[in-house]
Amino acid sequence: MLFSKVLVPYDGSPQSKKALETAKELIQLNPNAKLEVLHVYDYMRMYMADSMLTVPSSVNMEQFELAEQMTEDARKLVATVSNETHVEMRQGSPAKTILDYAKEVKCDFIVIGCRGLGAIGEMVLGSVSHNVVQHARVPVLVVK
Repeated sequence: MLFSKVLVPYDGSPQSKKALETAKELIQLNPNAKLEVLHVYDYMRMYMADSMLTVPSSVNMEQFELAEQMTEDARKLVATVSNETHVEMRQGSPAKTILDYAKEVKCDFIVIGCRGLGAIGEMVLGSVSHNVVQHARVPVLVVK
């Protein structure tokens, strides 16, 4: 089955780079396919009891600048793709933002990198890729 719009969440990790390379290979099978690359960042927050403390704005600015750099890195990685590509940067909770974006732009396939934390890591830390797989309404390929 050929997919017409493939989404790759990109965070700069080796796994997300492998996912992006895999997606680039997949869309070559369909010259009409479009590649969507999404970098999601979120501002740091600290919680104490039932209160949320904001992090100094200089830290948030550094996170935003890092997100801009990752987005630019993703643009460079897809610059040679002959298919139509779009690179986007969004702020928010990673898994939710990925799922919302996939629905918004009507992606029919998601290729996502896996951090490889294993079952214990997922129980303790949670996993963006695991969450996306569990809640996506389209097929998801997890690349290790």
